[in-house]
Amino acid sequence: MIRRLIAGVVIVCTGLTGYAQQKPHYTQYILNQYVLNPALTGIENYTDVKLSHRQQWAGLNDAPVTSYFTIHGALNKKDYRTTATSFQVDGTNPRGNDYWADYTAAAPHHGIGLQVINDKTGPLRYFSAYATYAYHLGIGPRTSLSAGFGAGIFNASLDANKLNFGNTQVDPAVYNNGVVNSIKPDLMAGLYLYGADYFLGVSVQQLMGQSVYFSSNKVGGGNKMTPHIFVTAGYRFLLDEDWNLIPSVMLKSVSPLPLQPEGNVKLQYRDFLWAGGGYRKDDGWNIMAGVNISGAFNIGYSYDRTTSALNTVSNGSHEVVLGILLGNKYGDWCPRNVW
Repeated sequence: MIRRLIAGVVIVCTGLTGYAQQKPHYTQYILNQYVLNPALTGIENYTDVKLSHRQQWAGLNDAPVTSYFTIHGALNKKDYRTTATSFQVDGTNPRGNDYWADYTAAAPHHGIGLQVINDKTGPLRYFSAYATYAYHLGIGPRTSLSAGFGAGIFNASLDANKLNFGNTQVDPAVYNNGVVNSIKPDLMAGLYLYGADYFLGVSVQQLMGQSVYFSSNKVGGGNKMTPHIFVTAGYRFLLDEDWNLIPSVMLKSVSPLPLQPEGNVKLQYRDFLWAGGGYRKDDGWNIMAGVNISGAFNIGYSYDRTTSALNTVSNGSHEVVLGILLGNKYGDWCPRNVW
């Protein structure tokens, strides 16, 4: 009980002192890089909807809980169904050799989307909503480049009812109000290079570096919303006609913290089942699996186990991602450009 109490206090105090790592973790970033990089807006031929819920450090009071909703799609994207091998034939793998041999770069097109994210840790809650735009252009026979940006707002709120100040004198603006809100505008931007076998992306979130205050006495720099830089890269190995192996890495840079690398590997059977695992430096390991239920739904689950001292008081982290493919008139069971 004492250990759990101490851990809970550490979590809350870390948030209140304006820690540098402000954006939530996404173990299954490979399933929805759009939540990290607006350049993926409209990358597929259908409208991509994702719903996700992450319970971090389960069993620990006031631990982070993250939920998000994303939706994005292309505007007037050219039909890529131009060859007989583009369609699934009974007894063949729709993601086999013939499919990738016929892969071509994206025709110039636009994409629009929306991200809504809610991240809560103890008395702190960060809610954000961004509209995104991207432009995709083929720069080679099998290589495409996209650039995107997002604009929106975030609301940082503090529930003072969950704080116990004791005899300490604090600003009445905090002490006398149940919930204190601070609403700010925000921007993000990114680039994404992709082809039949690889991807490379870079993005920056919280570009404006806003300062958040939870009292009317604006002393010092407040809680600064530090820019977050994400770099992602991956390669697809076609092991045989039925199996794909996709290793990927993500580097996260948040000043003044050291660079945080993590890596995942995903083994996919046809366009139906996949499983994998990964490791985040100085944090922990994870396992994950998923299934493409049909041309309209897919679902992924991951479990994280931290290697820090928190593993003595938590039961690990759970993350679920549900995908919905709207307007998928070509019957794709899995994404063509984001694996």
